Formats: sequence, structure tokens, C-alpha cells
Amino acid sequence: MASSRALVCYHQLIQMANITLSTLEEPLLQPFWDYLHTNYQDTLRSPLCPVILSLSTYFILVALYTVLDVLAQRWHCINKYRIHPEKPVTWKKIWRTLSLTTYNHLVFIFPASVCQWYWRPPTPLPKEAPSLSQFMFGILACTILFDFQYYLWHILHHKIKWLYSNFHAIHHEFSEPFSLATQYQSAWELISVGFWVTANPILLHCHCLTAWVFMMFSIWISTEDHCGYDFPWSLHNLIPFGLWGGALKHDLHHQKPTTNFAPFFSHWDWLGGTSSDTFTAKSKK
Repeated sequence: MASSRALVCYHQLIQMANITLSTLEEPLLQPFWDYLHTNYQDTLRSPLCPVILSLSTYFILVALYTVLDVLAQRWHCINKYRIHPEKPVTWKKIWRTLSLTTYNHLVFIFPASVCQWYWRPPTPLPKEAPSLSQFMFGILACTILFDFQYYLWHILHHKIKWLYSNFHAIHHEFSEPFSLATQYQSAWELISVGFWVTANPILLHCHCLTAWVFMMFSIWISTEDHCGYDFPWSLHNLIPFGLWGGALKHDLHHQKPTTNFAPFFSHWDWLGGTSSDTFTAKSKK
């Protein structure tokens, strides 16, 4: 009897696993993709589509965090989640970072976007949506690859003095980062990051829907890394075992620039001996 019950339980577990796998392979995204394909085909095929998506994602996110920064100066219920509650984000900092961000986009990103729109052919849109597994693993693979690329780029731009002083030092003007400091950087750094975010889905043969969502996801994570808040729902508090760096570790990087070079995960800093979380305990006091 016991062996037969165990056999039944085993078959039930196998069946549940098969259902889960088949769910991941089902075209659950197809209705959504059909809707986009039918109603917004011309917009999605435009070479300007990724640019508009990235800009709107970034400025919506920083607008939300900037509202929190302003309110935090009066509302303790918000300020208590700031990593540096004793150092408010002033309007001077806001205008300074916003000015350089706007300058970089108008002088470098906008002309490049116009050239891309003029010379690049429209993006081909496949009729089939990616399966859920292709979609999820594609975003994960692009994130892991970008994390490695930027770790190498970042550590080189700290170790080589000429690279640091000419291209990366400007990003470290603020030792306590806030959301608008995310793209407070040189044009070279902005273009480098944008190139990898754009190229990685192509290298990994991802569906264009996967590529667009990865692009928005990377912008969200980069903004969260610089936001200056330690919310209970922040990714570094949700992903276990310290696998995700998050705002606390990146804030520490701005405090101690020889540590925590990886933008997303923690494993490259562990392997490279550049990991540090000594500020974490201090920041939570």
C-alpha cells in the first residue's frame, strides 16, 4: 500500500512538472503580441521605437523618485527609507543632473537617433510571439551578459587613471547617489551602456519583444541602483543569498569607489575580490 501511494504521488509530481513546463512553452504572450502587431505595427517597426521606449521609461522612473526626494524632506514616512536620510536631495542637485542628462540626449542621442531613423530600415516584426520560457530566459541571459560586460568596463575605468579622469569621474561627483544621478555621466559612458543594451539581444538572437522589455528592465534596475532608497520591496531585499547588489551596494561603491563594480548581480565582485557590504549595516541603523 505504501509503495503504491508513493508511486501515485511520484506520478502526480511528474504531471505537475510537465504542466509547469508546458505552460512556459505555451504562447501566452501571443494575444498581447497580436494586439501590438495589429494596432501599432508602423510605430514598432520604426528605428525610433527603442529610443522612445528607453527615454520614456527613464524619465518616468526618475520623475517618480524625484517626487519622493522632494517629499522626503518633509515626510518622515518616506525619508526613513533613504540610505542617507540626513542628506536631502536639493534642487541644486536636481537641476545639475537634469541639465547634463538633457544636454547628452540633445547633443548625442538625438542626432544618432535621427541618423538611425534615416538610414536604418524598419525593424522586421515576426508574426509569432516568443514563448514564455524564451521571453524569461532571454531577459535573464541578456542581464547576465550585460552584468559581465559592464563589470569589466567599470573596473577598467577605475583602474586606468586616464579613463577615469576623462570619462567616469563625472559620475562620481555625487557620493550619495539619487535617481537623476543614474545618467549623470559622460557621453562615452552613456553610449557604451546603450550599445550593450542594444547589441546583447541581437547577439543572443532574442525576439524583438524580449529586447524591448530587457531594455526597459535594465533602465529600471539602473535607476533603482542609484535611487538612494532601501525599500522592503527593492530587488536586493527580495532576491535571497545576497545574489543581487542593488541600491545599498551601489551606494557603497560611490562611498568606496574600489568596491562593488558589478551593476546588477554580486558574483563578479565576489570572484574578483571587490565585494563589500560593510556600509549595509551602517545604512540600516
